[in-house]
Amino acid sequence: MSRKKMALAALGTILALALGLVVWLLVAKDYAIAEEHVTIEGPRSELHAVLAKPVQDANPHGVVIFVQDRGPNDADTGTYRPIWDAYAKAGFAVLSWDKPGVDGAPGNWLNQTIHDRVSEVQSVISWAYKRPDLDTTRIGIWGEGQAGFVVPEVLAARSDIRFATLVGPSTNWIHDRLFAVRADLTARGDSATEVAVAVDRRDRFFTLLESGSNYQTYVRSGIDSPPMLAPAFAFAERNFRADAANAVARISTPLLLVLGGEDRAVDIAQTENLYRSKMRSDLLTVKTFADATHIITRNQIEYRDDFRVSARTLFAPTSVYAPGYLDTLRIFAKHAIA
Repeated sequence: MSRKKMALAALGTILALALGLVVWLLVAKDYAIAEEHVTIEGPRSELHAVLAKPVQDANPHGVVIFVQDRGPNDADTGTYRPIWDAYAKAGFAVLSWDKPGVDGAPGNWLNQTIHDRVSEVQSVISWAYKRPDLDTTRIGIWGEGQAGFVVPEVLAARSDIRFATLVGPSTNWIHDRLFAVRADLTARGDSATEVAVAVDRRDRFFTLLESGSNYQTYVRSGIDSPPMLAPAFAFAERNFRADAANAVARISTPLLLVLGGEDRAVDIAQTENLYRSKMRSDLLTVKTFADATHIITRNQIEYRDDFRVSARTLFAPTSVYAPGYLDTLRIFAKHAIA
């Protein structure tokens, strides 16, 4: 083959790949949702929220309330839209909001207790009842991680929630934090001795909190070097006793428990055991994605930080999740209100 023909063949291959990539990106971000930014009166201050509604189905829509994991998250967190789209395909709108202090929202999420977050969810549900485009006979809740302390409390207190989905939910604050330290350092390749020292340091931190010690005592203890900032210490001080067991036992709502076999934030064995032992078996569905992470991403995407992951998350976020996860959410929601 001549050099000219080889060059043309190579160019054709590049163009074909580029066209395929463009098509893939368009499909991967082709969401069937329309987003509306709304302000909701919260228990302490206004909540800045996004209402994402299906674009093809007629009103009114059922609605899924989103309850986020720990940290300073905005309404989307950069990865929620594929999940919103999955619910839209089942005929549901989604309500999600910025945490206090994030993206200009008033307040500070570090000042919150678990009870504060429960009150937020209650306020959002009350707001939904005022919207004629939302069908409040079809309310669901989706929660992730730390939402495991919040959602069971809401479910135990209400009778109007048709279904709930919890993804890698926390069950006991102290146990999960010790587990996370051990899992992260082990995955990083630290020695057993290094892992044991780090776990002991976290254990001593919680012992200090249990003794009622203040921030100055914590700083002088030398447990952490450098020490965490005072607002983070106060946040832990307010919430470290959180335990979901009692609330889980009072759930009378169909619940989908989604677990990732590679979860480094939550002890999924303990989580599954708690839900199976506390909930009625006819109300509980457990789905484990063996190779998925805490938020059910594939190929360790959640734990990687490189250009390919950033590009995939930005341009094709649907492909970030483990195969079958989004369909699982959609199917469970649809069957729950059938």
